[in-house]
Amino acid sequence: MRIRAVRQDELPVLQGIERAAGLCFRDVGMPQIADDEPLPLDVLGRYQGAGHAWVATDATDGPVGYLIADLVDGNFHIEQVSVHPAVARRGIGRQLITRLADLALASGIPALTLTTFAHVPWNAPYYARFGFQTLRERDLTPGLRAIRRREAAHGLDRWPRVCMRRSLSPIADQTPP
Repeated sequence: MRIRAVRQDELPVLQGIERAAGLCFRDVGMPQIADDEPLPLDVLGRYQGAGHAWVATDATDGPVGYLIADLVDGNFHIEQVSVHPAVARRGIGRQLITRLADLALASGIPALTLTTFAHVPWNAPYYARFGFQTLRERDLTPGLRAIRRREAAHGLDRWPRVCMRRSLSPIADQTPP
């Protein structure tokens, strides 16, 4: 699996990956999430233009997963990570997160953050296995509070959500084998 920067012409492919990956939310009683539209092309284009969008590619260099991130309060915030279900459970999401962690360390960024569903197996429990810890409400930074407000306005608070943080250290890789 190769991880590289997203190309402009691949942005519609990212939308297709997100739509396909979202379908599994039907299986856990969250059809509204399954039916949610992916990020618009102009928004994905802003991530790509800022150099904050990466893809995992197959043997033909076609994207099968992607990650986009923002800088929020001095940390890389994972806005979205999606893997096409045809290649799920092969460590692709982990590889994308590891790439972001490596870039963060090289840039002196101390942590990764994200927001996610608390009880969906491939959300908070998944991230916890890779060193992310749930933040208490009082520990949220102003930027994370703003993200949570936007998510609530979008209706995501129908289901329990959490903010998570993974501290980065150049001494010990926190990613399990």
